Amino acid sequence: MSNQTPESDTSAPTPDVHELRVTDPATEELIATVPGTPPAEVDAAVRRACAAQPRWAALPPGDRARRLRRFADAVDAHREELALLEVAEAGHPIGNARWEAGNVRDLLEYAAGGVERLTGQQIPVPGGVNLTFCEPLGTVAVIAPWNFPMPVAAWSTAPALAAGNAVLLKPAETTPLTALRLAELALAAGLPEGLFQVLPGAGSVTGRALVDHPGVAKVAFTGSTAVGKEVMRRCAAHVKRVTLELGGKSPNIVFADADLERAAAAAPASFLDNTGQDCCARSRILVQREVYDRFLALLEPAVHAYTCGDPRDPGTAMGPLVSAAQRDRVRSFVTEDAPAAIRGTAPRGRGYWYPATVLEGRPGDRVAVEEVFGPVAVVLPFTDEADAVRQANATPYGLAASVWTRDGARALRTARAVGAGNLSVNSHAAVRYWTPFGGYKQSGLGRELGPGALSAFTETKNVFISTEEQQ
Repeated sequence: MSNQTPESDTSAPTPDVHELRVTDPATEELIATVPGTPPAEVDAAVRRACAAQPRWAALPPGDRARRLRRFADAVDAHREELALLEVAEAGHPIGNARWEAGNVRDLLEYAAGGVERLTGQQIPVPGGVNLTFCEPLGTVAVIAPWNFPMPVAAWSTAPALAAGNAVLLKPAETTPLTALRLAELALAAGLPEGLFQVLPGAGSVTGRALVDHPGVAKVAFTGSTAVGKEVMRRCAAHVKRVTLELGGKSPNIVFADADLERAAAAAPASFLDNTGQDCCARSRILVQREVYDRFLALLEPAVHAYTCGDPRDPGTAMGPLVSAAQRDRVRSFVTEDAPAAIRGTAPRGRGYWYPATVLEGRPGDRVAVEEVFGPVAVVLPFTDEADAVRQANATPYGLAASVWTRDGARALRTARAVGAGNLSVNSHAAVRYWTPFGGYKQSGLGRELGPGALSAFTETKNVFISTEEQQ
């Protein structure tokens, strides 16, 4: 969902299509090998999808909705299996992984409910009748990240299928197992063969082949801003539709009049959930100067209470990072120039562990500007509302933000002034499948989820019918 390791890349050359090695981040043990998908197989998959899609789109809406609900039921029946796969390949705590599997079910059910409501309009015009139709794009490529392999893949897959499209899903190199299992469940639930296919592989081989293929009508990409720019550039060659969900450096703004105890208690989850590997992570904590020391004193025990350990233990709140490369990247942000104000604990030995870390910094510091994508936050003081807004907007990103205050007018002013697509007041909740999600600036392009999710995978056709008397 943001500054991720090379498996999201679609530009760097890779000489050979290789076998993907899936490693358990908590143990560093190899748990599976999965063959990559070479360009010739991508082409064959696109052809199968383009053959299956018209028949799927031609189904009565109620039939399409029923099959998607059967798919949702199949996911629900295999929630524990899917959750355990997510724990093994991504290192997510089991409680989180169970929620993610349930979220896939919910997304499919929500999308199924929209099939019969995907309607056009009758627009009054002189001399006739004007109708609009929402028609599927055709075959859609979904390139999913490793940080939330199941739910983010479903963000695009569910509405695209509901709108009558075929979907080719490329999971990240390190986390292909849940995607492959979802494709099996879809087939068993009655989705036509070829309609929903999973194509594991390197971004620079499989991902590039999908993005460049003329038979793919749209690309929905979640990953780093740098790779998102390359995806957009390559899609431009065919004037191909694109949705981009990219990086973030989200602020958590705490005013002096806020409920400090509540704000401090909620802050750890806002940047430590999924071990900080979340584009919405509130990793910049902006605190009004007069309560800065008090807030840090309240934050410290809350951070220490956020347990890091075995992701299979139901009591664990934070698991390992996804890879050694990601751990090395996170380490590079914690330097002597940004001393740690709070330092949590993490297991020693095998596994890609990194402790929760809170740094005191300055607005221009690297850790205050760049996305860490790990369990590291920086605390920065501000003077007044204008200074808070200025600091909040001082990055190229604009995905999410939180505002903590008891003043309702200030909350609304600040929420309107901060350049971000998803704002929360006295909360950190940013993502709900029934509300739109997306970013400002370099955090992305387009919106996912919510009431307009299906429309994002359709074309609008306008038809005028003359009612003038024919001679």
